[in-house]
Amino acid sequence: MPVVTPVELLERIGAGESQTLEFKASFDKTSIETLVAFANTQGGTVLVGVSNAAIVQGVTVGKETLNEWLGQIKSATSPSLVPELVAHRINGKIVVSIQVAEFPVKPVSTRGRYYKRIASSNHALALNEIADLYLQSLQISWDAHAAPQASLADLAPNKIERFIQRVNASGRFALSDSTPQAALEKLNYIVQGQPTWAAMLLFATEPLRHHIHIGRFKTPSTIIDDRQFTDTLFEVVEQAMTFIVSHISVAFEFDGSIQRKERFAYPLPALREALLNAVVHRSYTNPSDIQIKIFDDKITIFSPGTFYGGISIADIQGDNYRSSLRNKLVAEGFYLTSAIEKYGSGFIRIRKALQEYPEIDFGIKEFAGGVMVTFAHREGVSGGVSGGVSGGVSGGVSGGVSGGVSGGVILDAEGLLKLIHSQPGLKTAELANQIGKPLRTVERWLRQLKDSQRIEFRGAPKTGGYYPKNS
Repeated sequence: MPVVTPVELLERIGAGESQTLEFKASFDKTSIETLVAFANTQGGTVLVGVSNAAIVQGVTVGKETLNEWLGQIKSATSPSLVPELVAHRINGKIVVSIQVAEFPVKPVSTRGRYYKRIASSNHALALNEIADLYLQSLQISWDAHAAPQASLADLAPNKIERFIQRVNASGRFALSDSTPQAALEKLNYIVQGQPTWAAMLLFATEPLRHHIHIGRFKTPSTIIDDRQFTDTLFEVVEQAMTFIVSHISVAFEFDGSIQRKERFAYPLPALREALLNAVVHRSYTNPSDIQIKIFDDKITIFSPGTFYGGISIADIQGDNYRSSLRNKLVAEGFYLTSAIEKYGSGFIRIRKALQEYPEIDFGIKEFAGGVMVTFAHREGVSGGVSGGVSGGVSGGVSGGVSGGVSGGVILDAEGLLKLIHSQPGLKTAELANQIGKPLRTVERWLRQLKDSQRIEFRGAPKTGGYYPKNS
């Protein structure tokens, strides 16, 4: 700890306990727990001889006291911590500062227990948090490891080919000269001939059992509609978004132009961004489901796993944080396909989208081992559409979301054409599944687009799909 004057030390004490400062009336095992929590977070200082009420009481120290404390700290921690201990005299009383830096290879434990610092208190780490902290300190992610007993035969070729097409269409990476396997090896989704966990999450023929559970609630105990989606990640985002949109009311604005404008009760780009955050950044070592609840006046989205990399709620709310990825390869897949724009900017985009919805409050909290976001209409504002909107509110809109590009609802052949542009190669059934429309409706729109020479079918009847004409 740098040399400080008694006045400076008193100023720190007067500011109270914090993320990096704790008071102890005497040195004991809880002092060591705090040092471990500091080492696993951002580092910090324990001031011994100061009460919880920030009163300098002083502590008795002998010639060897500091060395004895240092020995206790080293023997009670693994890896061993070697903090800096300095005795200060304040108003005739001794206060000992014990300062420890953030440890480079985490987690540090004391007597087999692990802690992290949150605000001004210590919290015991759960097993999945211990694993996350270890991987983070080594700058690797869980999804980059090979999936045990998985083989290339477990991956769906059509999902891989569709991914390659979307990556090339986005322009963020070039995979056009690669075979499907070579393309995945190039992006580290296949390592030494074996799929990683990321590859299984994105391309498995039989999706891993990580569900998105969505319910439409009239009251907390009355469920109107309930659905569980289990699929690979690109597909499950579209399925979940389609369901959400089908349960959101919509009204129509008329601004003097020929075409009417739709205004949903919630900004769809913000909902989609929150859903993407939940899917991309959740903890896949946590067995819980992503849970989405749609009420008359609010929507909540819960994602298993607390914020990763020491990011706090205050950091998120102040847009003052550096992105730290729990699932690096999953995030990269969504980035390369343009589903997400830039790492760490999701909450910024949500707030930007909400600027046009002043009647909606947005909340974030860590809850039950995960993160919950809430979009809530302010009290007195209905869950429909308020503020200068005419044309009435429908009881919900069926239809899907256009392939992650525009986030809009597909209501006609023109919307279907946009989806084909964004995801070329889809078959009729896949298109119908993506947008939540009956097969007969999609077939009619496809005939219209083919008759007008705007799309074409390429490939064999069983394996081919629809592409924009002249693309």
